[in-house]
This record gives sequence, C-alpha cells and structure tokens, in this order.
Amino acid sequence: MTSQPLQRVDHSALKTNQLFIIALNFLAFVLNLPILAAFVALVMGVGAVLKTPGFGAIYKYILKPRRWMNPDVLEDNPEPHRFSQIVGFVFMAAGSTALFLGSTILGWALVWIVVALASLNAFGGFCVGCAMYYWLARLHVPGFGKQAPAGTFPGMKPKARGAV
Repeated sequence: MTSQPLQRVDHSALKTNQLFIIALNFLAFVLNLPILAAFVALVMGVGAVLKTPGFGAIYKYILKPRRWMNPDVLEDNPEPHRFSQIVGFVFMAAGSTALFLGSTILGWALVWIVVALASLNAFGGFCVGCAMYYWLARLHVPGFGKQAPAGTFPGMKPKARGAV
C-alpha cells in the first residue's frame, strides 16, 4: 500500500450537508412536495460540480461563525465524498423525475434511499458512497485512484490524528 497525500476535510461541513438532505427530504415527503425533493437534488448537483458539500454554505456562513457547529477537520480524501454526493444527486434526480411523472412509489423510494444513506453517514459515521469509491479504486477503475486513509475501514470516518 503506497502512501498518499491526504487533504484537510471538514467533516462538520459534510455532516451539515447530510442533515439538511435528511430534513428537507423528510419535509418534502410529509408535505408531499416533489419540488422540494427536486431542490435538494439541484443543490446536491451544484455542490458536486463546485466540489463542495451542497448545503455547505449554511455551515460556512451561518453555523460555524455563530459556533453552533464546530469544525471537525480531519486528514481525508475529498474525492470519495464528492463521488458520494454525485451518487446521491443521481438518485435524487431520478426520484424527483419519477415523482413529477406520477410514479410516486418509485420516486419516494429513491428519495428515501438517499435519506437512509445520509442518515447512516450523519449518525453512524459510515459513508456508503465513499466505500463504493474505495472499492472501485481497488478494482482499478479509471478515475478512482485514492485509498482509504491508513488505519481506516473504507467508508468509515477517519479518526483524528493529533492536531490537523
């Protein structure tokens, strides 16, 4: 296993993103607002293009400055988190499209898959999209070149290693 340079990744920004995805999709379901689910998909897609958590601006400009949420900066690879957001965007876009086309069961099922996976990450520290990224890297799929940080199970949140 070769050593790879890791970057500083603020997991509080990632968690804020996940919590907003969960909350807004729950609200979209309860109020039967497919447009809100489509908004979540749009924010996730824009975030993926900009290489930042979609709802990360809420953390950066509201939660962090007011110290309502503290930074959790860890040495990590940002690429698996971006890949995870892209996968979530695809599911959300497909779910929103299904909802607008009248396929409510399929649409809400796809939205709830995203809610379940975001919840697993936010509350359990396991990112399924990140694990997928690392598995694709092990299979030498082009574009997937990073390995999980040393001592970290692929998909799990890395442990803090001193001051970062």
